[in-house]
Amino acid sequence: MKYDDASWHYGGDFPSDLPEAAGATHIGMFLAWLLRKGYASEELLEDAEEEIEQLHNEQLTGAQFLLHVLDEKFTSQDLNGEGHAFTLAYYQGEDHDSKFVDDYFAAFGVDEQSMYGVADSREHFHQIAPMIDARYQAWVAAGRPQYVV
Repeated sequence: MKYDDASWHYGGDFPSDLPEAAGATHIGMFLAWLLRKGYASEELLEDAEEEIEQLHNEQLTGAQFLLHVLDEKFTSQDLNGEGHAFTLAYYQGEDHDSKFVDDYFAAFGVDEQSMYGVADSREHFHQIAPMIDARYQAWVAAGRPQYVV
């Protein structure tokens, strides 16, 4: 199952003044959170051990990992069971109503038109990570429901 793909974002009405890599920033921030929390699949751990270590050491951003290791695609093969369940509930959401995207907009004061302008930086990752932590903790406390509301 493919959750997201950077190429889905840099086509169409993507801002012409931004590099295509900006379409990976939001995906990468969520992916980095998952990998740093230990939700990588066994296959990904074996195939990208060095890059995951670089992600943990902040030598590589989530977007860079997505672009260079995962060929721009974020799929269920990248995650273990817990990571997959949380991604479906929060990142994908019911009827593709992503609560992660809502949190991303709130964290950075952006909307659909300006979301790609958020810089791919450690500072921005550390700005949104506590919001993801809180959503994850609430999801677990609620008994891991199918969707985050």
